[in-house]
Amino acid sequence: MTQYQLKSNIVGSGEKLTRVLKKAGKIVKTDCTVLVTGETGTGKELIARALHNDSDRSSKKFIAINCAAISKDLLESELFGHVQGAFTTAVRSREGSFQAADGGTLFLDEIGEMPLELQGKILRALQFKEFTPVGDTKLRRVDVRVIAATNVNLEQKVQDGFFRSDLYYRLNVVKLELPPLRERMEDLLPLVNHFVKKASHRYTRDALPVSDSAMSHLQSYNWPGNVRELENAIEHAVLMSDGDELVIEDFPPMASISSSDVDEFLRPLTDEGIDLGAALRKIEAHYIDEALALTVGNKNKAASLLGLNRTTLVEKLKRGVLEAV
Repeated sequence: MTQYQLKSNIVGSGEKLTRVLKKAGKIVKTDCTVLVTGETGTGKELIARALHNDSDRSSKKFIAINCAAISKDLLESELFGHVQGAFTTAVRSREGSFQAADGGTLFLDEIGEMPLELQGKILRALQFKEFTPVGDTKLRRVDVRVIAATNVNLEQKVQDGFFRSDLYYRLNVVKLELPPLRERMEDLLPLVNHFVKKASHRYTRDALPVSDSAMSHLQSYNWPGNVRELENAIEHAVLMSDGDELVIEDFPPMASISSSDVDEFLRPLTDEGIDLGAALRKIEAHYIDEALALTVGNKNKAASLLGLNRTTLVEKLKRGVLEAV
């Protein structure tokens, strides 16, 4: 059987990424449900779009919904639609995402944040391809391929009672696990070149080379925000540069804690001891800073990335946790 090669704009040819793309190539022409996992910024929506664009559904819509970005009260209506008068502000009937994606692909990002009480309705829509809009009694049938994504451990959520096991197994027909950038550093150079060309074209700038010292700096960084963080850093450098190459000063300040700093904190304990409180504050501050940067200051989203509730994050910020960075 000939292996289908996924035509995607996902840059990289390292072993780990290639393995994921080969697996995706085996299912691209099918309608199976796919669960894409990986840290924030690894390109989960990118591979979902690639699966759609190469499928027989490519002429139909690709609809993306972020389950964490929509309030619990509105998410059901967003997904399944509602009829006029279903609730106070429903002045007219509205088509939901399942209906809008009929014949195409529905991408449910951050599926791990789906409210428990709504998961049963999602399960039925996946099993029977049918649903009922909010306030209606008539079933609607659709032909939709669902691709879900998460950056959290769904198995743990199932064990903790926050995610239905039957929905998890229905979603997890095929799992594509995207590696973090720090585990595919062989792809860093092609990614840098790709993003330099992309940003330079967008802002009508010359595509400048990255200096050796700047590249060494990029290679030594741990990239907690993954490919998305790298793209943002490159875009910043392209905009700030006024020389013949991109130098360290053109890039945004990287978090002061690097992988070598972490190694230092995790060194074997000796008789000299360690200031554990200071070490933990610095690591905590690093990840809070990264989460706020990735979410452009959105505390709700940042708290979600960190596995915190918003109140806890706000309290940490008030205590000046970022002073440790």
